[in-house]
Amino acid sequence: MKKVRITVMKVACYKDLMEKYENPIEHACSMKEGMVFIANGWERPEGFCLSAWETVSPFVMALSHGAQDFYDGWMKNKRSAMISCNDGFRPVSFLLETLEDENAV
Repeated sequence: MKKVRITVMKVACYKDLMEKYENPIEHACSMKEGMVFIANGWERPEGFCLSAWETVSPFVMALSHGAQDFYDGWMKNKRSAMISCNDGFRPVSFLLETLEDENAV
């Protein structure tokens, strides 16, 4: 099983939707652009958002077991995927990449 690097590429924030629909909350997300996590199959990396993990984990698991070319040519790198968490107010986009070297981090 290969490791998968998860990089936070974008963190969006839709204040107009938050003001209109969201109940005030103190802390919703700690993801910051540029953060990098290394996943081993179904093992959620330490510090990785549980809600986001529920969204990306099927792709992480598939990549770690050799899957590639999701959706028939969607990504330039066939051993990667761009997946966003399901938070409609502040979605985070993650780049998932299969690490070919078992020891790469």
